[in-house]
Amino acid sequence: MPFQPSQKGKMELSLVRPDDWHLHLRDGDILQSVVSQSAKHFGRAIVMPNLRPPITTTAAAVAYREEILKALPPKSYFDPLMTLYLTDNTSPKEIKAARRSGVVYAVKLYPAGATTNSQDGVTDLFGRCLPVLEEMVEQNMPLLVHGEVTDPEVDVFDREKVFIDSTLRPLVQQLPRLKVVMEHVTTLDAVKFVESCAEGFVAATVTPQHLLLNRNALFKGGLQPHNYCLPVLKREIHRQAIVAAVTSGSKRFFLGTDSAPHERQKKECPCGCAGIYNAPVALALYAKVFEEAGALDKLEAFTSFNGPEFYGLPRNTSFITLRKKPWKVPDSYEFASGTIIPMFAGETLDWLPIVDS
Repeated sequence: MPFQPSQKGKMELSLVRPDDWHLHLRDGDILQSVVSQSAKHFGRAIVMPNLRPPITTTAAAVAYREEILKALPPKSYFDPLMTLYLTDNTSPKEIKAARRSGVVYAVKLYPAGATTNSQDGVTDLFGRCLPVLEEMVEQNMPLLVHGEVTDPEVDVFDREKVFIDSTLRPLVQQLPRLKVVMEHVTTLDAVKFVESCAEGFVAATVTPQHLLLNRNALFKGGLQPHNYCLPVLKREIHRQAIVAAVTSGSKRFFLGTDSAPHERQKKECPCGCAGIYNAPVALALYAKVFEEAGALDKLEAFTSFNGPEFYGLPRNTSFITLRKKPWKVPDSYEFASGTIIPMFAGETLDWLPIVDS
């Protein structure tokens, strides 16, 4: 809905509490530090399973969920929605158990070697995983896709497009009833593909970084490791295409931050980790994108309606307010073992999220 003046004369936007449909919470000390930032703003989150070791079984997902719940602040109503990490050895039986658990909501496909902790991922989707995918259709269990090939001969900026042509399009054609979410789309090619598929069966999550940054942000003023993520940022033409898609009002696109915390020393090193920590600033940044596009009236559907509809879940019943008030992003967040640098660290943003009582 469009923003309106509050009783105190401030410009505010009230939203049904959003959900984050793509989130990394890690474990251990980092989990303890970052989970409150997501719980503050989001009602639910699809939690990624790429830990070490990965969450490959329903029992492991249930245990990880308990670890997350124990790390939440008192009186938090945040609901972690768990996922399984798809491997060449995942069985249809495990998919049935996941559905029966009531806490596992999707299965994540990482092509082996595609991103952080993906070394145990799939090496041959059609040759090794077809029975599992067919069971997922029967169980109405979505497949969440990291959409990049890992062939070293393919240019890093072309890996999403090649994955669509070589894997995703054939998958959708072979299993048209399989629900698929193409995670963190980064290209015009991905937008066109999602829009070409049957609505309600293929959708996409979109991150703040891929809406606001192009690949120049990796090198502005020197190498910028805290802007490095996978899939890597792309050309401006692709950024513009993604902005146009999400601000159009299409139900095919919804919020997924891909917030991925790493210790500062693991980002600022000779071989830095991929991932951007954006949980504290994500809502402010999404509001910035929609405001600049003149589409604030479509923000709530993107943040709060499209995701639950795709997953067949009810909308949240609580609300959050975005107030038009400048605030400075902290330079860093400290935790027991180190420091995490957030997206847009030290910069001033125009929209301040305020949790409604």
